[in-house]
Amino acid sequence: MQRRNLLLSILAFFPLNLLAKLQALNSSETNKGFKVSAGNARFGEHYKMKGVTLNTLDIKISSSDTEGNVAVFEQTGLTPKGGPPLHIHPFQDEWFYVLEGKYLFQVGEDRHRLSEGDMIFLPRKVQHAFIQLTEKGRMVVSYLPAGKMEAFFKVTNEWTSPPAKEEIEKAFTDHDMKVVGPPLKFE
Repeated sequence: MQRRNLLLSILAFFPLNLLAKLQALNSSETNKGFKVSAGNARFGEHYKMKGVTLNTLDIKISSSDTEGNVAVFEQTGLTPKGGPPLHIHPFQDEWFYVLEGKYLFQVGEDRHRLSEGDMIFLPRKVQHAFIQLTEKGRMVVSYLPAGKMEAFFKVTNEWTSPPAKEEIEKAFTDHDMKVVGPPLKFE
């Protein structure tokens, strides 16, 4: 009797498995999981934030993967004592998870020191900035919704010479951010 139940279970499994495979063939690429290996970017391009910092950003999950709901990057910090200007994202929440190094973040008027394993949430419409306190750092950063962040990093990657303050502010404005102050100072 047990053998018969086992055989029936196996036979019932095959149609379900076939149905799942047919559904997978009909689904779009954004409904399919994927892996991005360490040291790689989703589409093979490493963005350098020339002019804002010297950091490298690798897309790990693209806005095109999530219908614009989220974008996730791995940021390699190559700018000791540097970081972006104090700015606001009017339409996006942002969070950082520190993988390596130490950072100082300002969120509103509050300052927070972060090191490996720490995470910080930066709500939309609240001014924020960070400074890298160590020689090297690495963080995961995510934008919710994704907004125009991939396009912003592409613009900063294309700068061939250090941009003027006005050009930096324009790039921020063109990508739904507003510069509201200078970068944080190393103390």
